[in-house]
Amino acid sequence: MPQDKLKPMLFSVIKNYDAKKFVTDIIAGIIVAIIALPLSIALALASGVSPEQGIYTAIVAGFIISFLGGSRVQIAGPTAAFATIVAGIVAKNGMDALVLATILAGIILILMGLFRLGSLIKFIPYTITTGFTAGIAVTILIGQIKDFLGLTYPEGTVTIETTEKIRAIIANISTINVQALIVGLVCLAILIVWPFITEKIPGSLIAVIAGILMVRFLDMKVNTIGNLYIISNDLPVPKLPAVSLDAIIKVAPDAFTIAILAAIESLLSCVVADSMINSHHRSNMELIAQGLGNIGSALFGGIPATGAIARTAANIKNGGRSPIAGMVHALLLVLVLVYLMPYAALIPMPTIAAILFMVAYNMCQWRPFVHLCKTAPKSDIIVLTLTFILTIVFDLVVAIEIGMICACILFMKRMSEESGIKGWKYYDPEEDPDGIDLKEVPKHVRVYEITGPMFFGDADQLAGIHFKDFTRVIIIRMRGVPALDATAMHSMEQLYEKCAKQNVKLVFSHVNEQPYHTMEKSGFVELVGKDNFRPRIDDAIDWASKL
Repeated sequence: MPQDKLKPMLFSVIKNYDAKKFVTDIIAGIIVAIIALPLSIALALASGVSPEQGIYTAIVAGFIISFLGGSRVQIAGPTAAFATIVAGIVAKNGMDALVLATILAGIILILMGLFRLGSLIKFIPYTITTGFTAGIAVTILIGQIKDFLGLTYPEGTVTIETTEKIRAIIANISTINVQALIVGLVCLAILIVWPFITEKIPGSLIAVIAGILMVRFLDMKVNTIGNLYIISNDLPVPKLPAVSLDAIIKVAPDAFTIAILAAIESLLSCVVADSMINSHHRSNMELIAQGLGNIGSALFGGIPATGAIARTAANIKNGGRSPIAGMVHALLLVLVLVYLMPYAALIPMPTIAAILFMVAYNMCQWRPFVHLCKTAPKSDIIVLTLTFILTIVFDLVVAIEIGMICACILFMKRMSEESGIKGWKYYDPEEDPDGIDLKEVPKHVRVYEITGPMFFGDADQLAGIHFKDFTRVIIIRMRGVPALDATAMHSMEQLYEKCAKQNVKLVFSHVNEQPYHTMEKSGFVELVGKDNFRPRIDDAIDWASKL
């Protein structure tokens, strides 16, 4: 299939490229760069790193992922999904640990693409992605309350975990800065109302300008980025982190989380983009590009990057139809970094908080969350709420791990409930053309039918097969068994041994391809005898009668 090629989409698109497409891509790239500028700064600050590191990420990762990616229109850069993870890594272990974790995540993503694991992302349940996305949104919102209200914390206050941030907010709520709150509320109002006025100019840019003007000309005592950070407009230079086996082991869980999250968010963004432009992305090539982009970002002082759904949608709406638009967006941000970055020092912190409040609202998916709570099975609601709560109380690593374990256990329970073994005397031929046509089952023959997959969750059901003293043959009908695993195979062997002791023969009817292959590979077919595997139930009963 063409979408599975390990070939960058740019190399395919460029064959039919012309000047008209180039102009529209440049315009789209410029608009996306304007949108990405305040977002990249805000997300860098939310991640606990300096403002320019967000721009570095959008430049390096944005260019590499557009150049080598498997999507026509994907725009990559820093995203809110990584903010809490990055902030936690930096606060606990420092920047070197973040760089190493991001590089390892990049290597994992490349391997996922090379081994063509792009399609495996679909095995992460929707309840888990919805739960942790909503959880991340809440953690971002809680993390920005301090700056939105202008709170002051005593020196030495630890606010790494979300629960610590909540305690610090409650303990220091009396230090609220009314002027900071006013700036935050005005900027938040602009962000909410502006899209109803026009979508051609991003509301975040207007909010930034309004925030700067309020603080500068109304002489408001509000913290700005320049008050808290030293801003550099130097171009990034590559720098390798200190590498050791202990350091790699320490950051491995974080690297795995970054890789999985980058894969999920990027491929989800690609799917959304495909539906908007009626195209098909190359998932495995996209994963390789994401890996290379993250390695590049880490080496040049950036933070983890992934495909950004909002910026990708903005690219499409403004005419972007090739990876050139994403490359233009990255190159324009180089100029912004060199010539305009010093002005970022003027941006008030409540303005940044307001922008991140809107980011959190847009990513929280509260409507799908509520809909799932109303309509989903109880087991899915448990996974959803558990993932949501664990993301807030602990972190994304714990949330994904426990969420996946619970989802798998509940899935296996559901599958085991669908499996069953029952004995019968005959089937109505009108209802079942493969039935025994009201044929009487000989007294010395017992027939059992197995339905559903036979796996370790319900392999013990085979112990329910019983026989009388006069039973000489047991027919096991397996037309309803699509799959058989090693545990079920072991139970089947135990059944054979039990029957052999009582001189009872086993005959199998209609064994499907996968179960038969498993039986053959384990030597079970040879043990039972190939003649005792019959294609249909009537054939099996005739054979059993002769036995």
